Amino acid sequence: MPRRMLAVALGAGLPVLATVAPAALSAQAEINARDAEIRFGGRLHSQFATSSAEGGKATDFFTRRARLTIDVSVTPLLDARVQPDFGGGKLDLKDAYFRLNFDRTFRLSMGQFKRAFDIFELNSSTDIVVVERTGRIDGVGGCAGPGGVCTLSRFTEKLGYSDRDIGVKVDGSLGERVSYMGTLTNGTGTSGSDENSGKSLAGRLSLGLTDGVTLAGNVSRHDYRDPGDGDTRAATAFGVDLEVGGFRDGTHLQVGVVGGANWRLRPQAGEPPGFLTWQGILSRYFPLEGNRLEAVEPMARASWGDPDRDADDDTGLVVTPGVFVYLKGRNRIGANLDIYGHGSESVQYSFKLQTYLYY
Repeated sequence: MPRRMLAVALGAGLPVLATVAPAALSAQAEINARDAEIRFGGRLHSQFATSSAEGGKATDFFTRRARLTIDVSVTPLLDARVQPDFGGGKLDLKDAYFRLNFDRTFRLSMGQFKRAFDIFELNSSTDIVVVERTGRIDGVGGCAGPGGVCTLSRFTEKLGYSDRDIGVKVDGSLGERVSYMGTLTNGTGTSGSDENSGKSLAGRLSLGLTDGVTLAGNVSRHDYRDPGDGDTRAATAFGVDLEVGGFRDGTHLQVGVVGGANWRLRPQAGEPPGFLTWQGILSRYFPLEGNRLEAVEPMARASWGDPDRDADDDTGLVVTPGVFVYLKGRNRIGANLDIYGHGSESVQYSFKLQTYLYY
């Protein structure tokens, strides 16, 4: 749906729904609409960020995410989701898909969703314990190819191996220990129509080694239009990750390694250079007694990236200490200090404070 039409529909429809069923909306209860049951929810993430980089904003307040989630249930076989986002002062569309739930072993979705690659991107922003997945520091853009800082999420997002795209997805569970996900998408992200006839493929296979310990492998093949001659080409990335524990449940560890073609860094001749990146995030959730605060969760991240395996002095490392204070469920306040060193350049810093409203 075009953004202008979506904005008009939302603007016209929400006041009517609020008038007809105010009690239902305020309580997040389901309402009936023709042949479907609809449930409304959403999230609001407000951020304060600093930057030590020359040319970056020293301080900045902004709305990071403001999403309305509309979950639709028609039958046990058919459900759907539409999720507009108003973060950053603009209207965007995040999840928007039609899903057939044939069995726990096989579900088929069509629309817009996250590609089947990179555990850190597949995790919801309502769960993760880093304020910014990419470690963004305003004014820092020295990572060759993807730009910004050299972190795992920056590589997978900007090189088109992960994040949202439009297409078809299959996923399911094979027994108690094995799950899979595969996506076939345009490759152009959430921008709408495809820029060429090529398609991007991504796949993920997860194995539960024991209770609370999961090992997964990922592959993503991204099609792109070569800026030099306009031809359609493809680049591939591989990844493996390990997860111990879970969100809001004691100690939680996620470690991932990704390597592949840095196709945005074009050589004078031949194939694009290879990149390599790894990341680890460790946190510990401590429940608290009392009525005001539910828990506190200190965390630490280390994310390293090399944009060109053949070049020297071009790697980057982000180290992020932080803490999250939980008021109830996923409603919380988080603070991160991103510390970034890149090659022989001076170290840069960014303090981020973000509030998380989940409704």
